[in-house]
Amino acid sequence: MTEQQLREQLRKISALYEGATTPGERSAAAAAIERVKKAILAIAQTEQPSEFQFTLPDLWQRRLFSALCRRYGLEPFRYKRQRYTTVVLRAPKTFVNRTLWPEYQQLREALNRYLNQATDRIIREEVYGDIDEGRAR
Repeated sequence: MTEQQLREQLRKISALYEGATTPGERSAAAAAIERVKKAILAIAQTEQPSEFQFTLPDLWQRRLFSALCRRYGLEPFRYKRQRYTTVVLRAPKTFVNRTLWPEYQQLREALNRYLNQATDRIIREEVYGDIDEGRAR
């Protein structure tokens, strides 16, 4: 997978969650994000925001999740003395369960595939051609 293919796949995943179904709608992604933000506000009026705590094991996953939250107008944070792997978020439970978390998981899987392929390629080309795991004894 090339970086361009990854970018296109990420756009498609985002478009799925923003409600875009055609390439023309993708050009109106800003409007789609605004619709999602309005939906969050509407849910917040009927449903009290809950506090969620996420444990994200590495830096790129925390960056991805935080960027996704901010795109929807939510502010991720952590309390003093919490581990750096912790991200706290106040948001309506319905939004987190139906939109935010599923979208994050799909984006994470796409990035993980790309990063694994890139890592394997670089190791194979620059370190040694055999990248298989060691045998179990």
